[in-house]
Amino acid sequence: MNSVRRRYFFTGRVQGVGFRFTTARIARRHPVVGYVKNLADGRVELGIEAEEDVVGHFLIDIERALPRHVESRTCEDVEEAEAWEEFEVRY
Repeated sequence: MNSVRRRYFFTGRVQGVGFRFTTARIARRHPVVGYVKNLADGRVELGIEAEEDVVGHFLIDIERALPRHVESRTCEDVEEAEAWEEFEVRY
């Protein structure tokens, strides 16, 4: 299996609704590493590394847990060398 590293950006009413902490709780149920953090422009950024199918299931679980809050999601591949050892909420 091949691991992927991606950064997702969620828009909508995603700040002030427990998005980061819900995402961190869901991450404990999946073999993922990375982070979730609020951005100054109102979006939430999710950095994730995991097997492709795990990423898909993880994203589905996030959107099922917060269906009324996510309006859109964009994605970009990550090539940076930062080592992600665990999943964390960043401030």
